[in-house]
Amino acid sequence: MLDNKVITLKELAQGNKKTIHHIYLNLFPKIKSYVLKNNGQIEDAEDIFQKALIQIISRYNVNPFEIKSSLEGFIYVASTNLWKRELNKRKIRVTNSKVIELLSEHDDLVLATLEQEKWELFQEKLNEISENCRTLLKFFFQKTPYKKIANQLGYKSDNVVRQRIFNCKSQLTKAIQNDFRYKNLI
Repeated sequence: MLDNKVITLKELAQGNKKTIHHIYLNLFPKIKSYVLKNNGQIEDAEDIFQKALIQIISRYNVNPFEIKSSLEGFIYVASTNLWKRELNKRKIRVTNSKVIELLSEHDDLVLATLEQEKWELFQEKLNEISENCRTLLKFFFQKTPYKKIANQLGYKSDNVVRQRIFNCKSQLTKAIQNDFRYKNLI
């Protein structure tokens, strides 16, 4: 685990060799494992990891920010998001017989950064709603059947669960839309 995440993020952005070596040594194997398990090759994992670090460094250099969770978790999420994005692009390339214009590396990096910022806002606002709503939404995002949620959480029926999830999603949506960063991200 990286201890002082603010200083380490700054050190990463400044190119501190010790910090970068530590990140590669401790985090790259996890990213490699994720990519290999999800239809990728070692070269893909290396590219994705590099892109994630470049994305984070570029973003920090433009507008220094603080990470609320661990730096390792932040890099892991950025990397997995980039890999999911890459898989989606590959799917489009394979199934589409038309000529498509590929995004430039810069445009792709900008879009990935925007996606990451949206994810961070979502996570932040999710943590601000009630514990009950977080639990319900966790089940909802995992596609747990309403009847099972009702049984596990002691609700009278799946209709009550459906209604509560609707209310929780509304609270989360409202919290996100009321944040000043929302307009910049859409």
